[in-house]
Amino acid sequence: MFPETERDVWIYTPPGFDPTGPAPGLMVFNDGAWYVDREGAIRAAAVFDSLIHAGEAAPVVGVFVLPGKTAANPQQRSFEYDSVTGLYARFLLEDLLPFVEAEIGCALTTDPARRTLCGISSGGISAFTAAWYRPDAFGRVLSHCGSFTAIRGGHNYPFLIRSTERKPIRVWMQSGSADADILFGSWPQANQAVAASLDFAGYDVKFVFGEGGHNLRHGGAVFADALRWLWREGD
Repeated sequence: MFPETERDVWIYTPPGFDPTGPAPGLMVFNDGAWYVDREGAIRAAAVFDSLIHAGEAAPVVGVFVLPGKTAANPQQRSFEYDSVTGLYARFLLEDLLPFVEAEIGCALTTDPARRTLCGISSGGISAFTAAWYRPDAFGRVLSHCGSFTAIRGGHNYPFLIRSTERKPIRVWMQSGSADADILFGSWPQANQAVAASLDFAGYDVKFVFGEGGHNLRHGGAVFADALRWLWREGD
């Protein structure tokens, strides 16, 4: 989907992973290096291990992917993540996930309720956009400080959400009063508007708003709770 790009990818498989067993769940992290970092705010692999060991989560494969790198387009991250189109969803479905399945030696679940997308900032809006365009493939979204602002059209989401038939997506959002506030918009206001629109349109949405800035500190503190809420059974 993004010709002549290179990117780093990390893959987490759960303890005792058996490729011949039932298809595991899936969670994809945009800007994956920040989420897989063992000394970072999220430490996703350790949280996965803990939740699975405690019986609070089914086995899941974590995919941590970085934006593509290309000498011709230094704004590749913004192009991939901020564009309000179905292109990134196609990248996930046609490029990334087949690669992951080949690497781990088994097929991933096709149940959208067991496929979660996650990201911070532009990666957060990208996670939502991919699910928005392909709710048949991705049914859970975790957005940290999502860039629902006037970068490449993300500021239109409040109206789009309110005026479009509800899609089968469960959304957990986080932002804070010290989040970014720049030329392209106010991240606190934008996230509040998107959360309010999702609630208005009848979505299963949870919005956690604190005092934090444009980083993963708050998101890391509540990451395990976010997964419990997103992955709970029922509508």
